[in-house]
Amino acid sequence: MKGRYAGASMKKPLGPQTILHPSPVVVVGTYGPDGRPNAMTASWVAICCSQPPCVSLALRRATYTHGNLLTRRAFTLNIPSASQVRLVDYFGLVSGRDVDKLAVSGLTAVQSLLVDAPRMEEFPLVLECQLCQSLELGSHTLFVGEIVEVLADETILDAQGRTDPERLRPLAFAFEQQGYYAMGPFVARAFALGQEVLLKVRDPHVA
Repeated sequence: MKGRYAGASMKKPLGPQTILHPSPVVVVGTYGPDGRPNAMTASWVAICCSQPPCVSLALRRATYTHGNLLTRRAFTLNIPSASQVRLVDYFGLVSGRDVDKLAVSGLTAVQSLLVDAPRMEEFPLVLECQLCQSLELGSHTLFVGEIVEVLADETILDAQGRTDPERLRPLAFAFEQQGYYAMGPFVARAFALGQEVLLKVRDPHVA
């Protein structure tokens, strides 16, 4: 099966920008120098390795969380539900240097099971991460953390004990719109729908 090639594109050049849809929204949990738990909203985060399971997190050096993370070498990624968007936005508006955000929000900070960082009990999914390495990129530092434990509310698990995105309803952030979006409904089964394309490659006469 041959692809189509054209000399000119109908797409409009936008220039280099930090656009990648979707950008998952998380709340990063760390301890400050005084041992006080802190929460910071972030969206530049992604799975980056499967063995061992690792996640990448990009933060500006000016943030309070940046220093906390380097000092304790641990953090949690608390994944909120769409219904918690008001608190999520608040955690990104003020600095933990100036405000005890957990006290203001009323959320419950709990010591993680395996790492030196707090987790927020009210968020339905939590990844406990141990810092593996960091890389200075420019405006941001890229942190790589090994996921040493995952904690989930039973309300977001399916019958097989797996996390269910439709029950969790995680948030995504769109930089251009400066807005939050909720994950939509199930679309298709992975590693199955593409079999139709494979069949056409193997047999061009398949309709």
